[in-house]
Amino acid sequence: MQAYDVELGAAVSLAQQGNEDGFTTAYRLVHPGILGYLRGLVGDDAEDVASDAWLEIARDLRRFRGDGAGFRGWTATIARHRALDHLRKQKRRPRTSLIERDVLELPGRADTVDAVLESMSTKWALGQLREIPPDQAEAVLLRVVVGLDGPAAARVLGKRPGAVRTAAYRGLKRLAEQLTSGSGPERVADLTRNPVKDET
Repeated sequence: MQAYDVELGAAVSLAQQGNEDGFTTAYRLVHPGILGYLRGLVGDDAEDVASDAWLEIARDLRRFRGDGAGFRGWTATIARHRALDHLRKQKRRPRTSLIERDVLELPGRADTVDAVLESMSTKWALGQLREIPPDQAEAVLLRVVVGLDGPAAARVLGKRPGAVRTAAYRGLKRLAEQLTSGSGPERVADLTRNPVKDET
């Protein structure tokens, strides 16, 4: 993480001076973790919420003070606020039906088995996270997916570092128990490639 944060810090510094390549590098380094975190918070709406978060990040970038690790924490905080705003809006307005959403979604260009399996693995992992308490799931997402240390994750959540470390530990322990007792994405992939015929 240290080499990663050094590269990120340099990229952010360049981006703050108006360098587009610097911003592109910072985005490339941070976006996958932010998107994974948001998928855990808002599900299928993660891309939209991430777009809103990046607009705010770009707008306020010159005001940021800190290094690469600090930037990851700062962006996670912004993403979390946008996710909470999104969830509040959802409570106030009815969602479109699943049929309407399917009609509105355009098919992707890469419609391969690998893309389906990746999507299934992601959905499976997010499904497993939904089975543990929300505070543990969010702590795991921040520590594992975004890559924040305990104090940075605690700042994002507004909690004490010890409480976040404990929540992440308990969440990871529960996930490990679920992995040993359930069928993971490897089993799903195996069944997709080698379907089992119903012998009844």
